[in-house]
Amino acid sequence: MSLVGAIALFTVAAVFAFAVVGNNFGWFERKDYRGEGKETVNYTIAEGASTQEVAMDLANQDIVANGERFIETFNENHEGEFIQPGDYELRKKMSSEAAVSVLMDEGDPTHYAAVPTTVRMDETFQILSDSTGIPTEEFEAAAEDTSAYGIPDEFPTIEGYLHPGEYNFPLDASAEEILQEMVDRTKQTLKDNDVSDEDAFRVLTVASIVEFEGVPDIYPDVAGAIYNRIDRPDEETGGFLQSDATVAYGLGEKTYEITEEEKQDKDNEYNTFAHQGLPAGPIGSPGNSSIEAAAKPAENDYYYWVTVNLDTGETKFATNYADHEKNVDEYQSWCSDNPGKCE
Repeated sequence: MSLVGAIALFTVAAVFAFAVVGNNFGWFERKDYRGEGKETVNYTIAEGASTQEVAMDLANQDIVANGERFIETFNENHEGEFIQPGDYELRKKMSSEAAVSVLMDEGDPTHYAAVPTTVRMDETFQILSDSTGIPTEEFEAAAEDTSAYGIPDEFPTIEGYLHPGEYNFPLDASAEEILQEMVDRTKQTLKDNDVSDEDAFRVLTVASIVEFEGVPDIYPDVAGAIYNRIDRPDEETGGFLQSDATVAYGLGEKTYEITEEEKQDKDNEYNTFAHQGLPAGPIGSPGNSSIEAAAKPAENDYYYWVTVNLDTGETKFATNYADHEKNVDEYQSWCSDNPGKCE
């Protein structure tokens, strides 16, 4: 073999070996992207998620190029700290530095607001006011023209569209801009669940009731039972939803105890004991889980449900009134054993 041939053979072998070893050790893996990223994605960090878990997930979703590089960048300024759970607006193919900056809120100062589930419109306005310093009256005035936010005409108020969650509003954001951001998040959740504008009223109204009538694990079953009632008027429930939560909303109260007189009051347009079908509108602004349940309910034959333990949220379902009465007796027994919790 000539000297030139030997050198060529050695070069090919060396390149091959370098490639194999390099791949095994990740030498050719992209360690980081550059810049702020490309298309926007909504990213949720669950309660209790570790930095390592977040890093791996960010890499798996191609938000950052490399999980180890993200951790290195994070530890440069935040070692020992934690990323707060919540919803974040990130981008595909963003640098680790940019991702850390968003997740650790290193950008411009903002007004932080946390809106929980099962709160009503007036409660949401108060939370927003406390968080931003904008008077509640400004939010109330801004919410009057629902068409300005692209909300269908059948909704009597903005209730149903004030999506719960964590927000970071710019310091100079107006009441209208803040409400629009919350409405847009609800619209995105509807879109993610393939809910059309024509079905938005039905889905959001059912979802809002589901949140007050159950706990997340049983949302799909509660949604299925609600649809059974309103879509099967010839069954023994006669098309009446009979939800205490809707009556309480119409009364402007939060209570588990609805009197027989209140159940007969037809002047309350949210009274689903006196009026068939759905109430006049949502009774709160639902979150992702309840919207998903209302959009994709469980198929069941339930017509009745009752939470028999208000501490644990244990709920029992029934297909007929006789079985439901037994479950109600269990609830009332629990109330007797736990004074003051069923008021």
